Amino acid sequence: MTENQLLINDLKPFIHAAWSKAGFAAPTSVQAEAMPLILEGRNVIAESPTGTGKTLAYLLPVLAKIDTAKRNSQAVILASSQELVMQILSEVQKWSEGSGITSTSLIGGANLKRQLEKLKKSPQVIIGTPGRTYELIKQKKLKMHEVRMVVLDEGDQLLVAEHRGTVESIVKSTLASHRQTMLFSATLPNHTEQAAKELMEEPEIIRIKKDDTFQSADVEHGYFFRDPREKIKVLEKMYRLDSAKVLVFMKDIGNMQVASEKLQYNGTPVRVLHSDLTKQQRQTNLKQFREGGTEMLLVTDIAARGLDIKGVTHVVHYDFPRNLEQYIHRSGRTGRFGAEGTVLSIVNERELRDLKKYCKEIGKVPEEKDFYKGSIINAEER
Repeated sequence: MTENQLLINDLKPFIHAAWSKAGFAAPTSVQAEAMPLILEGRNVIAESPTGTGKTLAYLLPVLAKIDTAKRNSQAVILASSQELVMQILSEVQKWSEGSGITSTSLIGGANLKRQLEKLKKSPQVIIGTPGRTYELIKQKKLKMHEVRMVVLDEGDQLLVAEHRGTVESIVKSTLASHRQTMLFSATLPNHTEQAAKELMEEPEIIRIKKDDTFQSADVEHGYFFRDPREKIKVLEKMYRLDSAKVLVFMKDIGNMQVASEKLQYNGTPVRVLHSDLTKQQRQTNLKQFREGGTEMLLVTDIAARGLDIKGVTHVVHYDFPRNLEQYIHRSGRTGRFGAEGTVLSIVNERELRDLKKYCKEIGKVPEEKDFYKGSIINAEER
């Protein structure tokens, strides 16, 4: 048995049982590096690409450290979006099954009275957005004196100017002598790392640039060379592909609304995900896409941040990413856990030069694509 498999076996029986049930093999690189440190009580700052299992890297050791005999909040996990909070709550419930661990979510826009009722039961794990979580701390409804662990999920989004003061106040509302702080993110800019270090004593820094233990998926990279006015036509044809589940990245909400209206008008029923929608609209649209009610979802980078959407067959860069990091981050939405996937960019000449540079960095060669009889083929085959 490998050292990494022993690591899972050393966790509590309910976690070991859930791991076996999930059918996972060995832990990924970020899991293998982060889990022992968290179990030891160390502070951790971890950067690892999309799709490498960051949530479980912190969640399993956090759950292993919860004392079910104590009826009070012991861990607070913060995330920047309501969707990500609900996704993490779902993972907490799945991985703590049979353990007696209690958990709840705290999100703005949701029924405050219901959240207060749940807090009266002293859930051991709290998952929340910064605003609502801090509001309830200030009202003394969420008691932090027994909280031992604070996790910042997608930490670079939490330590932006908009949230930073609130996040720091939440962290500092716990007892410094008992506090263990963890930050996980797909990207770790210098300013984020610096801000995180100010919240922690002697943190261990983990940087996973490429996960070698992770089964590299069979992901194809290609492009459509198109005039901007023809971009919508590409999406219309993609929607009609057999068994496709397409995630389309756009850079701003205005463009997305225009594209969505054009597609709907032309009989292509797409859904959108962006920050201007109500909580209910976002949940509905995401649920429809996850469950196959619609096969194409237009998203902004921020709205899609951290969301785990299974079975995405195609990622489309409708608006070209601004750098390699963003290209990798978006592209990691397909081909997860060894599945096949296709990443397609709609480009002009300048963007094509950048695309070739990006692909060279990740050891891929992008091929020009075209549509033929309802399928995508290499352009040279026409």
